[in-house]
Amino acid sequence: MFKNLKNDLPASLVVFFVALPLCLGIALASGAPLFSGLIAGIVGGIVVGAISGSQIGVSGPAAGLAAIVLVAIDQLGFQVFLSAVVIGGVIQIIFGVARLGIIGYYFPSSVIRGMLTGIGIIIILKQIPYFFGKDENPEGDFAFFQIDGENTFTEIINAIGDPSLGPTLIGLISLGILILWSNVLSKKSKIFQLIQGPLVAVVVGIIYYIITQGTDFSISQEHLVSLSEDRNTDGLLTQFITPDWSQAFTTPVLITAFTIALVASLETLLCVEATDKLDPDKRVTPTNRELLAQGVGNMVSGFIGGLPITQVIVRSSANIQSGGKTKSSAIIHGFLLIASVATIPFILQMIPLSVLAAVLFIVGYKLAKPSTFKAMYNGGWTQFVPFIITVLGIVFTDLLKGLALGLIVGILIVLYKSYKNSHFLHKENDDPTDGKVKMTLAEEVTFFNKGAILKELDALPEDSYLELDVRKTRYLDPDIIEILEDFAHKAKQRNIDIKLVSERGIVENPPSYIEFFKLRSKTA
Repeated sequence: MFKNLKNDLPASLVVFFVALPLCLGIALASGAPLFSGLIAGIVGGIVVGAISGSQIGVSGPAAGLAAIVLVAIDQLGFQVFLSAVVIGGVIQIIFGVARLGIIGYYFPSSVIRGMLTGIGIIIILKQIPYFFGKDENPEGDFAFFQIDGENTFTEIINAIGDPSLGPTLIGLISLGILILWSNVLSKKSKIFQLIQGPLVAVVVGIIYYIITQGTDFSISQEHLVSLSEDRNTDGLLTQFITPDWSQAFTTPVLITAFTIALVASLETLLCVEATDKLDPDKRVTPTNRELLAQGVGNMVSGFIGGLPITQVIVRSSANIQSGGKTKSSAIIHGFLLIASVATIPFILQMIPLSVLAAVLFIVGYKLAKPSTFKAMYNGGWTQFVPFIITVLGIVFTDLLKGLALGLIVGILIVLYKSYKNSHFLHKENDDPTDGKVKMTLAEEVTFFNKGAILKELDALPEDSYLELDVRKTRYLDPDIIEILEDFAHKAKQRNIDIKLVSERGIVENPPSYIEFFKLRSKTA
């Protein structure tokens, strides 16, 4: 761990500068106390970093969980929500022990991309009021349709129509810095990669707050970061919030816990895959151990008042680009976060919320890039439909319902394609009066294919000749065998001759398909 400190120490500083604004920003996007984001960053660095098998992955509060946390805190209250975080960590540990590190492979990529894109859109939409200094009405943060008759779009229109001058101005300046840094400066020199745009935006925001006090462009305290309810930072590291266990095993808490565990695991596994591809040394992260590490991290984070944790691609890629070699980088960045909270909390509380909103705009955009929509559309309707259904479901309902809708549509498409691909039916030659028809069954034919095969068999004209090729078929459902058995009786009445072609030879008008396929399976 320590022989690469000359690489890991500078990398940890870069990761710290990236993580600090993101920890605060994601807590803001989640509707949680901002201190909880810093706690999650500290635990993700030190606890998860120590246990994880990933050498260059960095964990912390995740943008991908913001939508879940937002709704859960509104419904449960923060302390009850913390109990769900702890239980979610336990579930992740069970995932790891059960060796479910491969669960990510069983979710269609179109649905996973839809999930991340939907979350990105929600992050952008929910930060617009903060960007314009209209964050005094938090009802717009919790759901698309609200109890006061408003919705997310009308809240945005209200914010844009009556902005606060100071927060809006520094928000625009910060957004300009972030775009310039990302698209221009970071490509000019390595110094602009070491010093990250979000940190520069935060520093500029603090300077703006100090120099504009007492002017028409000033920012009032309610538009600044607050690490505690009374803005008192004395002994901040001792002001942890503990879970409320009174509702720990009620249905809403358990559903939230399972959702956190599932989505956090999926996001972590996706990040692990991406991080391993970026690793110059091409090391492979043990996924089951990673789930264990994330589970322990979420248990610790929930116990002391922190947000849920995942491995995060933004911090991980910053670590790799800065030359990080081992997990020391992630662990040191966690200690740097502790040091910042212990030594400069009064400076952290000078950060305008609109600056964090600008940072989150970029985070949301990276999750929901227009190029993602284009790529999914170009992938065909079987990719695009589940993707867009997932996106719309998440934006207009909630994450769990959106995922469920996307999965249902994805499964229906699989069934449809299975229905279509169970067999191939074509004429033997171009003579329409010849009557020769060849049907080749697929490698696996299940009961889902009953309708398609039955339709084709019933459509065969009288006095025709059917060649049924099963040489490639390795599994034939008993339901399909029964259909063939029934068709054999109908074929005699309709004067249809059948030639059955298998790897054992050719059988003309077999008397029993059931006996034939039983014998064939024994032979195989």
